[in-house]
Amino acid sequence: MIDHDFLSEMLCSVRLSGAVFFEVDAAAPWVAAAPPKEKIAQTVVSGAQHVIDYHVIVEGSCWTRLTNPDSQPIKLGAGSVVVFPQGDTHVLASDPGLDAEPNFAAFDEIARGRSLPFHIDLRGGEVGTTRLLCGFLGCDVAPFNPLISALPRVIHVPDGYGSGEGFLGHLIGAAVRETQATDAGSDGILVKLSELIFIEVIRRYAASMPLDADGWLAGLRDPAVGRALRLLHRDCAHPWTVAELAREAGMSRTILSERFTALLGIPPMAYLTSWRMQRAASLLCAGTATLAQITDAIGYESEASFSRAFKRMTGLSPSHWRQNARHR
Repeated sequence: MIDHDFLSEMLCSVRLSGAVFFEVDAAAPWVAAAPPKEKIAQTVVSGAQHVIDYHVIVEGSCWTRLTNPDSQPIKLGAGSVVVFPQGDTHVLASDPGLDAEPNFAAFDEIARGRSLPFHIDLRGGEVGTTRLLCGFLGCDVAPFNPLISALPRVIHVPDGYGSGEGFLGHLIGAAVRETQATDAGSDGILVKLSELIFIEVIRRYAASMPLDADGWLAGLRDPAVGRALRLLHRDCAHPWTVAELAREAGMSRTILSERFTALLGIPPMAYLTSWRMQRAASLLCAGTATLAQITDAIGYESEASFSRAFKRMTGLSPSHWRQNARHR
């Protein structure tokens, strides 16, 4: 199982943030379509580089599919969680053959300050048979987010209520209770619950991957490469070398470098540079650290060398990156 704390730290560095925004009650026949992630970023998760959609089936069942013509529908039962890590447009419906256009009006109302969670009634006067919680998570994907790029278009956990040790079921139950609460602070609790649900889904997805899988999660699961990744993430300012990482991982420099590159697609030192730029971007977006402080925090010897490396990777100087972040 992927370490929860490490995954949380990684997602914090790419500024993951989310909330449960829609509570849906539906009776067949019904259909709802998610809008493009660009629309969600404009209206709901303001300023997010990237938007992830997720849905929890609280009661009843439904179908979902991507809107591309080759997509196969997925049956979602009570307790299911479905996540769209790449923010693809998709449909939720009582029948797999139903289709619809996105309901932009609901998103515009939220943008105008409508209180959350936003309730959508698709019962048409009938007794509802399906209840869903729908949410969105914003995060950075640039300059470097190895986790999101390693995830598939759809992740489906069939039984969040009963799977594994039951932690996901407790999170779902807590989210349901908070959507009905009127206490001060409920919105903030929903934000954290949304993030925890996403992290737990990712952990379950990683545990289900085949042993011969590659990518960031496969690398994290590998004992030696995972050890190297943790070291790079937790102290990116350290002047790491492949030889030092190999000693810490308990294998030869050549074998570690080959295994790291095979799983992640880039060598260890190139990964370190990319991660340093992501940490710098996160600090620039936070808006409080000076250029000198950021340079020191990511292990560069001078502001000039850091600025050159950052512009080489992003196409923007650190000051322009910070200005763009403030504009978003």
